[in-house]
Amino acid sequence: MRKKSLIVSIFIIVSLMTFGCSNSASPSDTSSGYTKSDSKDNSSNDNQNDSKDSKSQENNSTDNNQSKEAINTTTVNKKNEQYIICIDPGHQTKGDMSEEPVAPGSSEKKFKVSWGTQGVATKIPEYELTLSASKILKKDLEQMGFKVIMTRETNDVNITNSERAVFANDNNADLVIRIHADGSEDSSTTGASLHIPSQDSQYTSKIYPESNECAKLISLQMKQDGFKVNNIYQRSDLTGFNWSKVPVVLVEMGFMSNPEEDQKMAETSYQEKMMKSVAEGAQAYFENK
Repeated sequence: MRKKSLIVSIFIIVSLMTFGCSNSASPSDTSSGYTKSDSKDNSSNDNQNDSKDSKSQENNSTDNNQSKEAINTTTVNKKNEQYIICIDPGHQTKGDMSEEPVAPGSSEKKFKVSWGTQGVATKIPEYELTLSASKILKKDLEQMGFKVIMTRETNDVNITNSERAVFANDNNADLVIRIHADGSEDSSTTGASLHIPSQDSQYTSKIYPESNECAKLISLQMKQDGFKVNNIYQRSDLTGFNWSKVPVVLVEMGFMSNPEEDQKMAETSYQEKMMKSVAEGAQAYFENK
């Protein structure tokens, strides 16, 4: 009898345990067919796909913009190929103090080419600075597609101011850019300036309008790039202007008589920035042609 009671008790206990286990799983964990972790993974995959699609669209847009820029650059360069720009780096190793007519047929004479100035802090002569900057300008203009010629590519030359102008005339230049640096007895004076032929001179009145237009665009670009530009000055006393038959702009980079500006101009990065401005101003001038 006791044995039977024990067997019945064991049977009841086992039945209760089986019933409890069958109800322990929650419907919310099993009915959906995936876990919360699965849900996050799927959501992440969706976001990644959306992100890939978005990036693909951005890349396509970037590629299209770059393609348009390349086409525009090619078009601009093709147009620029028809133009010749002459760069005249001011001065030379030794000045030539013999004289030449200041203009064709003029009885007035000036030194053929002066010595130029020198850095008060760096002691760098103007002719070295102007050649260094001019070579940078040449590279910039050539990258834009222009044909570029230079009156000199070394310092040890002897080329008069009239000969520099005639060189540009004979080579059918469309524009002359003369690179110089300034000096003053007042060491506090700073800033670049632009010089152009006089509108009232019998020798330069014909090239004044185009020279002035180009100078304005170069000045505007330089100012936009953060350079101080004092003014655009008309000159009737410069031999290099009076002998020129093509538009010409003379860029005074700054004052070598000011210690801070002298040191700035000696820096390659500063020359690169300024010459880029000059090149972009020149390109803006030809874009209007």
